[in-house]
Amino acid sequence: MAELRSLMTAQLDLGEVSTYIASGNVICDVPADRDRVCAEVRTLIHDRFGVDTPVVLRTHAELEVVLDENPFPDAANDKLLHVMFLEGAPQDGAVDALTARLIPGERIALAGHDLWIDYAPGGVHTTRLTRAVLDRALGVAGTARNLRTVQKLAELTAG
Repeated sequence: MAELRSLMTAQLDLGEVSTYIASGNVICDVPADRDRVCAEVRTLIHDRFGVDTPVVLRTHAELEVVLDENPFPDAANDKLLHVMFLEGAPQDGAVDALTARLIPGERIALAGHDLWIDYAPGGVHTTRLTRAVLDRALGVAGTARNLRTVQKLAELTAG
């Protein structure tokens, strides 16, 4: 993450860049052209680290909305409740296709460009909602964080 911070600071005009935990959470000034910067960061990560991963930007205000719209406030475990931030709108029928793959105890809900997944007690290790299944059903890439991480990111971006 330190190397990613350095690269982003040196190569992109994002103001002060910081990171939170080693899972790709970057905190920076909101760029004027979000799509362009997301594409540049994705290319930077690919070229330097050999990883092709979605880069999705959410502002503090957007994170607050996501948290306010949590469809599963009764979730048993914050670590098992995830938000998958999507690069764009999912394709029609995505929720129905994913619902058919749920195991007992799992729930999903779509809120705008965010897919909420409340995993069963076995977590991501027992789900049938694999990366390939999600990408195919949604028709758009995304990146997921558990509720605790989203709450912390909202806190860190508050000011």
